Amino acid sequence: MINKLCVLFLGILILTKIHAQDVMETFNGTRILNGHSVETLKKNTLQFRIEHRFGNIAGPSGGVQNFFGFDQAADIRFAFEYGLSDDLMIGFGRSKGTGDPFNSLLDGFVKFRILRQNKAKNRPISLTVYAASTLTYQQATENISMVQSFPEFAHRFAYTSQINIARKFGERVSLAFMPTYVHRNYVNANDINEILALGGAFNVKITKELGIIGEYYHTLYKGIFDVENTLRPNNYNSLSAGLEWMTNGHNFKIVLTNSRGFTESQFIPYTYSNWLNNEFRLGFSITRNFKI
Repeated sequence: MINKLCVLFLGILILTKIHAQDVMETFNGTRILNGHSVETLKKNTLQFRIEHRFGNIAGPSGGVQNFFGFDQAADIRFAFEYGLSDDLMIGFGRSKGTGDPFNSLLDGFVKFRILRQNKAKNRPISLTVYAASTLTYQQATENISMVQSFPEFAHRFAYTSQINIARKFGERVSLAFMPTYVHRNYVNANDINEILALGGAFNVKITKELGIIGEYYHTLYKGIFDVENTLRPNNYNSLSAGLEWMTNGHNFKIVLTNSRGFTESQFIPYTYSNWLNNEFRLGFSITRNFKI
């Protein structure tokens, strides 16, 4: 009996030490609000995602006549994502598109975790790398002056690469830093193909199930080698705030954001709404995990 108790006590100590070393769930889920988090799905986990953005709550296109945006669907996305290992995941999704400039979007990505925050191993941060591509299959216009004319099939593609760095402070506060590069194969004459943005985010847990989230992406340059620190004309930085609620197998997020589209190649270059003009919208995301 004493030997069994000793084995049980030793097992508890080992498990406690393992959990104390590795920081689990710096952010709850693979997304923060619009963008990706440092997290990956566990091995053999299949996740189904539903994401929705409504129209502007206020501003010129909002208000009571549009029921504060609920009469409009800015964008809708459905996706399946899968953990190939505890550190490697892939995903595929389809978005309605915002129509400004694109509709009918397919996206795919791969994300790999390089580091997990671990105090015992002197790893102060968690680190993942992320690469994605989007394709629009909307019907091309005959107006060759428009970006939707797509003279070549390759013009329908856009690409994203990101380094995602995060740290958890105690049990309640997490911070993230997300340098992001976006390349679009075809753009308007007054636009640029390459965009570099710096993302930042925080998560504060009120309870184990409820948290407050903030996320911001700042576009640095007109071009990668342009020294002017200004946005392109008519574009704004993506700014979002939200609440998340965790349940068994589900992650539910409610978001207020000035961005209309999903994926970094959409909300970084194509955010046209200004918070200062009351141009922001309500959105949500729901996920469900299945063990395969």
